[in-house]
Amino acid sequence: MKSVPANGGVLGPEAREASIARLRATAEPGQELDILIVGGGIVGAGAALDAVTRGLSVGIVEASDWAAGTSSRSSKLIHGGLRYLEMLDFALVKEALQERGLLLSEIAPHLARPVPFLYPLTKPFIERPYVGAGIALYDVMSISSGHSRGVPFHKHLSRRGTLRAAPSLKDDAFVGSIRYYDGQVDDAKYVANLIRTAAYYGAHAVNQMAVVDFLREGERVVGAKVSNREDGTEFKVRARQVINATGVWTDETQAMVTDRGQLKVRASKGIHLVVPRDRFQSTVGLILRTEKSVLFVIPWGRHWIIGTTDTDWHLDKAHPAASSKDIDYILEHVNKVLKRPLTREDVEGVYAGLRPLLAGENDSTAKLSREHVVAHPVPGLVVVAGGKWTTYRVMAKDAVDEATRTMDERVPPSCTETIPLLGASGFRAAWNRRNRTAEESGVHVARIEHLLNRYGSMTPEVLAIIEQDKELAEPIPGADDYLQAEAVYAATHEGARHVQDVLTRRTRISIEAWDRGVSAAPVVAKLMGDVLGWSDAQRENEVRHYIARVEAERLSQQQPDDESADAARLGVEDIVPLR
Repeated sequence: MKSVPANGGVLGPEAREASIARLRATAEPGQELDILIVGGGIVGAGAALDAVTRGLSVGIVEASDWAAGTSSRSSKLIHGGLRYLEMLDFALVKEALQERGLLLSEIAPHLARPVPFLYPLTKPFIERPYVGAGIALYDVMSISSGHSRGVPFHKHLSRRGTLRAAPSLKDDAFVGSIRYYDGQVDDAKYVANLIRTAAYYGAHAVNQMAVVDFLREGERVVGAKVSNREDGTEFKVRARQVINATGVWTDETQAMVTDRGQLKVRASKGIHLVVPRDRFQSTVGLILRTEKSVLFVIPWGRHWIIGTTDTDWHLDKAHPAASSKDIDYILEHVNKVLKRPLTREDVEGVYAGLRPLLAGENDSTAKLSREHVVAHPVPGLVVVAGGKWTTYRVMAKDAVDEATRTMDERVPPSCTETIPLLGASGFRAAWNRRNRTAEESGVHVARIEHLLNRYGSMTPEVLAIIEQDKELAEPIPGADDYLQAEAVYAATHEGARHVQDVLTRRTRISIEAWDRGVSAAPVVAKLMGDVLGWSDAQRENEVRHYIARVEAERLSQQQPDDESADAARLGVEDIVPLR
């Protein structure tokens, strides 16, 4: 296999076409890939980086956008999972805490950061020793990995100390609390960065490329037939091994190959609400127990993210819908501890995602394991399923280990724990000189800090776009936190192909803005269209589709149950470019 020069991690239109050409070329003798990965969520992206940094030739295809499914709709936390500690799942918690430390200190310090939480105590005397021992164990387990913890240790707070940290809590809601730390990340931004890092090392990454069938030679899988959703063309991609990392779609993709020895995955829906930070006062997040799940109140810039639910979902997997019942459930439980109750009018944004849980005998998805499993159901095909966002790197490593186990030559072991993502190297130095960068660029230092926390040491690439057109230093309409240059950068560097890619994943305008990005859509369509060569008709189509998508989501959130919410959300089909 001839080596291919890295593209610098740029996922613009030219890089996409070059990757498509390389995937097409695999049909030629001697040009097959070592590994083809199906699925562009966190695990698939992690597997691409793992495989390519072992010296393998790698392709990865995604039917929609990078992280369009589960991987962009999480609680945005990197955590060991306190509730799994209570379930005595020590191995899972320890593994996740080790990964948390790696992500915070080594792999992505520009994207991941510590976030404080209060674990409220409601019973005097008995509860504090029990919960305190659990959180102390949580902290101790995180220092046994040999890596930096990345977060401070926990601290016990009295009732008065709890109310000082969170003045908006009801005075009689708690007898005290324990403050502890976990990690936080913009999940979709992380996946886009992970894909770019894989591309930097030579992986061929193409989104809007759906697998319609697998190629077979006898019992062996030797590649996949793919369809380019942008122009309808189909071609074959040949590879020595295929890794199926399709999350909640695992059952459907496996069924293309075999009905024997399948992993079974159940989808569990979790929804989150986004409210303005000023709706209640607190310097920390909260973790609350409900009868069905754990409810997090998470600081998120100028907002709070509140969630989540945990309910079975058997309807459309691409667009899980939040019902009025889901929203009321979260508001009811968070209002039990707030002096001033939140109402529907306080909710800026709502999003719903599906967890891919390994199917078990238990009827409750809340009690299914978050362990992951790697299987080799037929020769040439590896399936990875289950797991947690935080442990994606371990899942990816295990999948690539299994895929390479049967290769003739010796394949090096995984080295991703030593591979920082693009933008991580030099981030701290870039942060330390942020005032000077602001002076040199003419961009306010608060904007520079915002860019550094999203692009790290790649921030000069965004500033270079502003240097060419000073107007791009202006904020996107209706979303003051984001600059217009970021929409351009999303199309030139981050693989964004549609307005919704920018508004829902490269930025989080769709859940952070009161109008959910409607006023931003025309400006973003203009900026993206200049990069991607859109006609006026295509720009109008993109804006019209995005507005219809927002209206369908709003309508679904007024419906009383999952079935009617799903029907409302499905009123808008996915968009494909005009040709």
